[in-house]
Amino acid sequence: MSDKKNEDFVVRMPDSGNGFSVEKDPFLRKNSPQRLSRRESLLQQFYAKIDNSPPASIMAYCLSSISMTVVNKYVVSGTFWNLNFFYLAIQSIVCIVTIMICKQLGMISTLAPFDTTKAKKWFPISLLLVGMIYTSAKALQFLSVPVYTIFKNLTIIVIAYGEVLWFGGSVSPLALLSFGLMVLSSVIAAWADIQAAIHGIGHTVEASAALSTLNAGYAWMGLNVFCSAAFVLGMRKVIKKMNFKDWDSKFKETALACMPQALTIYPAMFYNNLLSIPVLIVCSLVVEDWSSENLSKNFPLETRNALFIGMIYSGLAAIFISYCSAWCIRATSSTTYSMVGALNKLPIAVSGLVFFDAPITFGSVSAIFVGFVSGLVFAWAKVRQSMSKSVLPTHQPTMSASSQSSRDAANS
Repeated sequence: MSDKKNEDFVVRMPDSGNGFSVEKDPFLRKNSPQRLSRRESLLQQFYAKIDNSPPASIMAYCLSSISMTVVNKYVVSGTFWNLNFFYLAIQSIVCIVTIMICKQLGMISTLAPFDTTKAKKWFPISLLLVGMIYTSAKALQFLSVPVYTIFKNLTIIVIAYGEVLWFGGSVSPLALLSFGLMVLSSVIAAWADIQAAIHGIGHTVEASAALSTLNAGYAWMGLNVFCSAAFVLGMRKVIKKMNFKDWDSKFKETALACMPQALTIYPAMFYNNLLSIPVLIVCSLVVEDWSSENLSKNFPLETRNALFIGMIYSGLAAIFISYCSAWCIRATSSTTYSMVGALNKLPIAVSGLVFFDAPITFGSVSAIFVGFVSGLVFAWAKVRQSMSKSVLPTHQPTMSASSQSSRDAANS
């Protein structure tokens, strides 16, 4: 009897685990190393295909630059906005913090440690950068995106003749033609903008107030043209004088040849943002109004979160543009990159018509088209210049600022 009870409670287990494991295999089967390696190989092939794709790099560069302009315009377009120094300081802080985080994570391998000696020599250039980005923000605050983009072309003319005066450069006839088209597009844009203000097109205020706003915008735009030219020419002068060979084309060649998954951060970008932070903070504390009333006007409750997100993104966009520029050059060529930069002015100008209340008139559209053509002509002039340089090696061609500074540094 006892044996019968025992038999009732006996649960016979299989001699080996095979019987139970056969049922579990379909549910608990682990990925084999071969399957994982194959999946990783497919992912690497997909990434390599994207990384070497010219359309993807061009699209990324265009989207990053367009988004940067649109976000900047959105932030500074508030009715009572007057904290430009604070906004630019946030941009630089976000940029530097992101760079340091990426460096700690191993995503940036081309950035050397901070050098105090180089920082002291580079500080005047950072002051010029502050002047350039501040006047740019003020001009964008008062002008529409299409007009701002068109007038920005005038900086090219000032830089070109600055190179002629101080660095022995020259201007080709094709470049002169592009300069004439740039000036013409600026005149058409100003005329169309003034006519729109007089007739109340695209403006919610009366004509006198609209004209006053435009006059302020043109004044800031003129200052920005000369500040931008001074920054570019001054940077070239410092690179040449201080023999910062790794800060120019030689560094770019090394950076672009590094691992594709690594971010390319030029030393000039890092030092410019880092050294401008204390200057921008001091200017903001001294010049701008930090009262609670003014802060509430600049950051109204209904748009406060969007403004903060835009300010943070603008700092990240600076890194995006730097990486996408290097990616575009690596995936295509410097010539293609130059042409893309010229073509990109059209969607940037159009974005102002799409996202903001920029007046759409025959004059404004004509100005955008002429400015677009002038950019293409100038880019083609630079291509012709580089082609003549390679075809006629015994000829002493006109060199760009970066090429000339690198050569002078090498010969010094």
